[in-house]
Amino acid sequence: MAPIIHRHSRKPLSHLKSTAVVAFAVVMALAGCSKPVEKTAEIRPVRAIVLAPDNIDVMAEFPGEVRARVESRLGFRIAGKIVSRKVDVGTEVKRGQLLMQLDPQDLKLAQAQANAGLKAAESNRDLAKAELKRYQDLREKNFVSQAILDSKETAFKAAQASYDQALAAYRNQSNQAGYASLVSDVDGVVTAIDAEVGQVVGAGTPVLRVAQTGEKEIVIAIPEDKVDVLRKVTDVKVRTWANPNDVVPGTLRELSPVADPATRTYAAKVSIPDASANIKLGMTGYVTFSAKSQNAMLKLPLTALFSDKGATSVWVVENGGVKLVPVQVAGSAGNEILVASGVAPGQTVVTAGVNQLKPGQKVKILAAESASGRDSPVAAHAVKASAAAATAGDAK
Repeated sequence: MAPIIHRHSRKPLSHLKSTAVVAFAVVMALAGCSKPVEKTAEIRPVRAIVLAPDNIDVMAEFPGEVRARVESRLGFRIAGKIVSRKVDVGTEVKRGQLLMQLDPQDLKLAQAQANAGLKAAESNRDLAKAELKRYQDLREKNFVSQAILDSKETAFKAAQASYDQALAAYRNQSNQAGYASLVSDVDGVVTAIDAEVGQVVGAGTPVLRVAQTGEKEIVIAIPEDKVDVLRKVTDVKVRTWANPNDVVPGTLRELSPVADPATRTYAAKVSIPDASANIKLGMTGYVTFSAKSQNAMLKLPLTALFSDKGATSVWVVENGGVKLVPVQVAGSAGNEILVASGVAPGQTVVTAGVNQLKPGQKVKILAAESASGRDSPVAAHAVKASAAAATAGDAK
């Protein structure tokens, strides 16, 4: 019996292609029925203030160092070798207290020599005086001539002059011996030591510094563009970094007429006569100059500034969005800056979140304050208007 051979039927290739085309058409039809996904505009929360003009305090603050008003650089009046030092930096000294001492051996020998010369001159003077007395008696009796008496008088005067010279030399040498000890001529505190034991110093070379106890002052450096303005300011206040809440009045006592060749700033000394005991020498101090501006000005916090291509700008809120507006800074007032131009009173300016914005960005104002830091009806109206504008933009 012959085997049965089964043959499978095959669909034509054209039938498969037509089926794929139909399926693709169905998918495209379904895709065409779905609506496109709308993009939601991103709204960023920011803080802002409403600008308001005000006669504000124009201030400038400079750091400096607390110093004594009078600080003396002390040195020996003679040359010599330092053999002892009795004080250290920070030592409080009294008038007449011993500070340093030179080797006194050579000075003592010179003083002994001067003393010996004085005694020799004294003996010669006494002898000439006795001779003159004796010859005066002989002249009264006409035993000697007047010429001999005149020579004896001349010899006595020469002996007296030699004695006076020797006495002056002895006193001068005694003073020189006393100069071997350096003593303080004021009550104060040692602020620096410039020479040590064993060092040979010349006459007048400063070896240490003593700051007098009394009035203190702060030395600051003022930029050249503010010298003329601050010279007229009378409201000066001083505080220290260690005690920022302890504010005392100050007085601009001295302002250098010549700029420092390195920093191009002018050294100024602000005296603080009412300084408390907490203000110590060497502390870091801050001097604040305050004055009322003649014209009303606008001010902004430093956080509102945005640097755009080298220009100083701010973000102004309008119709629920922001735009970048260049401004010109006129100065500073504490932690705020004064605006000369670019913005106008009543405009709302972003103060926080400026680095996250872009032109036309929709924003939501979290809080709005007036430029003086107090809530105002203008600020509340700006909040409502900005919120309404943002809602209208979303609806579109």
